[in-house]
Amino acid sequence: MTEVLAVMSLAEETVAAAMARVLPPELSERDPLVRPSEHADFQSNVALSLAKQAGRPPRELARALHAELADGAVSATLSGPGFLNLRVSDAQLWTQVGARLADHRLGVGEPLSGTRTVVDYSAPGIAKELHVGHLRSTVIGDALVRVLGFLGTEVVRQNHLGDWGTQFGMLIQYLEEHPEAGWQQGGPGERVSALDGLYRAARQKFDADPEFVERARLRVVALQAGDEATLAVWRELVAVSTHAFQQVYDRLGVLLTPEDVVGESAFNPFLDEVVAELVEAGVAVESDGALCVFFEDVTGPDGAPVPLIVRKKDGGYGYPATDLAALRYRLQKLRVDRILYVVDARQSLHFQMVFATARRAGWLTDPVEVVHVPFGMVMGPGGTPFKTRSGTTVRLADLLDAAVEGARRAVADKPHELGGEALETVIRAAGIGAVKYADLSSSRAKNYVFDIEQMVSLQGNTGVYLQYAHARVRRILDKAPAQASASPLDPTAPLHPAERALILLLDGFDAVLREVAAELEPHRLCGYLFSLAKALTDFYGACPVLKAETAGLRTNRLALCRLTAQTLAKGLDLLGLQSPERM
Repeated sequence: MTEVLAVMSLAEETVAAAMARVLPPELSERDPLVRPSEHADFQSNVALSLAKQAGRPPRELARALHAELADGAVSATLSGPGFLNLRVSDAQLWTQVGARLADHRLGVGEPLSGTRTVVDYSAPGIAKELHVGHLRSTVIGDALVRVLGFLGTEVVRQNHLGDWGTQFGMLIQYLEEHPEAGWQQGGPGERVSALDGLYRAARQKFDADPEFVERARLRVVALQAGDEATLAVWRELVAVSTHAFQQVYDRLGVLLTPEDVVGESAFNPFLDEVVAELVEAGVAVESDGALCVFFEDVTGPDGAPVPLIVRKKDGGYGYPATDLAALRYRLQKLRVDRILYVVDARQSLHFQMVFATARRAGWLTDPVEVVHVPFGMVMGPGGTPFKTRSGTTVRLADLLDAAVEGARRAVADKPHELGGEALETVIRAAGIGAVKYADLSSSRAKNYVFDIEQMVSLQGNTGVYLQYAHARVRRILDKAPAQASASPLDPTAPLHPAERALILLLDGFDAVLREVAAELEPHRLCGYLFSLAKALTDFYGACPVLKAETAGLRTNRLALCRLTAQTLAKGLDLLGLQSPERM
């Protein structure tokens, strides 16, 4: 596959070639400073930037560069004190459309080829239901997995389930003492729902009954010692929970599978040696009976150091030790170039300390990049954390149900030709896609308000709007004569401004995906697709497709429609959304 050179890169090369002929060698290799412009396709202010070093007035230098930009694929005009307004020829832009259509990757390169990336995301707790608090990690993580994988990196998905620790001794002991609980009845979803309630009951008893605390502690000891009866219950809890999680993941349309599960328990055998290495390296020291790592730049409100506790006073391990063991394993065994932790912003200090500890221990070295990818909270309409009316956390399955019903209401009075299962499939795609897109379209660092009616709207920056834009352009293509769609493009056809704007946007698909990969911000892709859909609407309004003035123009516009449809579909897929062909 030969990567299609973006027209912006072509403009940069053209200006750079002119610079090489006009400027001395020490200046000619500088950035040509080509950027998109409202006054032309692109603009370069390199003459203003280098005029002083070149010893020439900016406009004089710009005029010299302009003289070297002869008529060709990129032409230029002078503007203001020394700007170069750059215009790509109509023929070149039609050539771009053809080249991207001919490439199954739409001209997008694979800049991350040869690298390996771990993405740690979702990470629910065993015996607890997936709830709204798991939504953002799961959806953002999945979008990053898709984009990074498309750009060539080998992605290792990791679902770091909370499946070990004191809470399991507590729950297993409670289940043994309450055989009447009946949690083993029904399907995985019903069983985990029952376990969720029993976990809360066990916690209440644990907080109120010292004798139960002691029995639960002994159960933890039995679990850690490998007692077969205790392990059998634990394994069943893990199996039932994992099955229930997968049902929701499948419904949500994310890539996680049971093969991606690497729970806390997987790292339990390594905790002693991890701590031994930290002690031997002088990184962890004893403090008040616990084993801690201290940091000069991490202090509490009183100014006292805040440690990372890797082993508690009672000799037990918490999740800091598990996270260190997991990070060490990924660095030493998986041989990765990058590790992403898609975890909410409240854990920022924790990851700061874990990463610093791993670096001090010598496990984390350059050039491996380890990044906490934080995100804000899902809020209710009043700007408070999203809860049910009773104040409990919203189940993710219930949230998806509500979104699908919202999509059903939204399409109820809209004209369509669908019925039966075809209609249900579209409604499900719209509802689930609406939830995911609303999450992804806002900056991940910010909180956002969960508003179903807005999410399923056909107006504004919503997933449904983009899905409809894709279905609309597909409908035009379905109506086109086969001969018109198969004919070669006519590069001599003049471009309407709406066509030019759409082609330039399509040409930026590769660049925006690289931005998402570099900045780990899926909302940049959402914004791009929304702009693309709006440019498509402008194109429809100004440029007849099936009734174009000439056969050649119709062929070109159909090609532009095909490229737009394919780009929308691929962009939606990289966000984890379906793109129905009819809506």
